Amino acid sequence: MDITTMRIVATLASMGCFIGIWCWAYARRNQARFDEAAQLPFLQED
Repeated sequence: MDITTMRIVATLASMGCFIGIWCWAYARRNQARFDEAAQLPFLQED
């Protein structure tokens, strides 16, 4: 395996991770949890 092949594999793996994280972040089943987390700074009393 030469350096070019390793770079291609690393690029494809990085792109796969990015797409996986993107799909996880925009999945409907996570929306309620993310909406709740977004409100946390406004709910805390100091």
